[in-house]
Amino acid sequence: MRNILALVLTAGAASPAFAASGPFFSLGNTDFVVLIAFIVFVGVLFYFKVPGMIGGALDKRAEGIKSELDEARALREEAQTLLASYERKHREVQAQADAIVAAAKEDAVLAAKQAKADLETSITRRLAAAQDQIASAEASAIKEVRDQAISVAVAAANEVLAKQMTAAQANKLIDAAIADVDAKLH
Repeated sequence: MRNILALVLTAGAASPAFAASGPFFSLGNTDFVVLIAFIVFVGVLFYFKVPGMIGGALDKRAEGIKSELDEARALREEAQTLLASYERKHREVQAQADAIVAAAKEDAVLAAKQAKADLETSITRRLAAAQDQIASAEASAIKEVRDQAISVAVAAANEVLAKQMTAAQANKLIDAAIADVDAKLH
């Protein structure tokens, strides 16, 4: 009711209403007719409770916006929780990666030490094998020299004996050798 009264007073105090010619409260005055039509229109609006519906629609809209804000706030909190979770997982994965790299470096150092030890063992074995081959070659060379010396000595003795020995002495030596062989074989 107060709104209607304020509306009527505002419309009545308007300066264009006073600018019309003739008496204001007659149907011949267009300003008065427009004023009555406006009052009837506002009355119809209030009768059908349009301001209440507009207020209700605005309240609904405000509630919708509030619920959307609450939902957005909840989504933001959930996103922050997920972000914190992913950051924590990232730190854990980074720590695991660092541990794997450290373990790999340690394994590489151990493998290098093992390879060095294996190489030293291999070198020692090869040196020993080379020394054995050298010793074997020396022994073989010494044997060849001895064999050659024996062959030369036998040849020289043969020549000396052949020059100094007679046929009877040679026959005696042959018979003695045959007897010696016969005794050793039987």
